[in-house]
Amino acid sequence: MKRLLIAAVALLVPLGCVHKPPVARPYAAPSADELATLLAARASAVRSMNARAKATSWLGGERVRATVLMLVERDGHLRFEAEVSLQGTVATLATDGRVFALLDARKNELSRGPACPANVASVIRIPLAPADVAAIVLGDARRPADAAVSPDVAWDAERGADVLELAAPAETLRVFFARHGADVDVVGAEALAGGKRRWRTSYEDFEGTGAARLPTTLRYAEGGGSYDDGVEIKLKDHDLGVAPPAAAFTIPLQSGVTVKDVGCGG
Repeated sequence: MKRLLIAAVALLVPLGCVHKPPVARPYAAPSADELATLLAARASAVRSMNARAKATSWLGGERVRATVLMLVERDGHLRFEAEVSLQGTVATLATDGRVFALLDARKNELSRGPACPANVASVIRIPLAPADVAAIVLGDARRPADAAVSPDVAWDAERGADVLELAAPAETLRVFFARHGADVDVVGAEALAGGKRRWRTSYEDFEGTGAARLPTTLRYAEGGGSYDDGVEIKLKDHDLGVAPPAAAFTIPLQSGVTVKDVGCGG
C-alpha cells in the first residue's frame, strides 16, 4: 500500500506542473500597440452590466460578506444593493460618478456627498474613483488620462501573461494579458505611484467569447497586501449591455429618513 501511495504521488506531481504558467513566453511577443488596442476594444465592447454577485471583504481586518445586486456603467455610474440573509436589502449605494448617496436601511439614514473613493467604497470596499471601480467590476482597468504606452511588453512568468505598461504623470498602470486558446484575456492589473503599488487585481473563470469575455471571479488588494486581505467578487448572474434608467443612479429622499451630508472620508 505504501509503495502504491508513493507511486501515485510521483504521478500527480508532474501532472500538477502541467498547469503552471510557462517561465518563458511560448510565442512571439505582441507589440504594445496590439495590447493597447485589445484593451480599448474590450472597453468598447463591455460598457455596462446588470449582475448579482457574492462579495466578501477582509479589508481592515473585518470580514464582511453579502449578496450584491449591481448596475455598472463604465463611465462611473454605479448602483450596489447589499442583501444579507434573513434581513433583505441592508444598504443601497448609488452614484452618477460625481455625487453619491448611501441608504442604510437598518439605521433608516441617507448619507450623501461627493463620489470620492472613501464614499464609493461604502458597499463594495474598493476605495477608488467610480470609473475605476466600474472598470474593475467589468473585468479590466481604466486607462489613466494622458497615459503613454510603453513600447516594451514585459513577460510575467508568475501569471504567464504579457504586461502592457501605461505611464501617466500621476500613476503607472500595468495590465496583464494571458492567452486562453484563441482568446486573449485581461487577467489582472496593478497601479503604481511613486514606485509603490497602490492596488492590484486578478481576474479568473472567464465566460463568453471575443472582446466581451467576462471574468466571473474578481480579486482586489491594496498596496502590497495579499488578496486574502482584500476583496473577492464572484458573479452569479450577469447581463451585459443593459442600459438602466438614469434614475437608477440616484436615491430619492423618503419620508422619515434621516439625511446626513458627508465629505470625503465618510
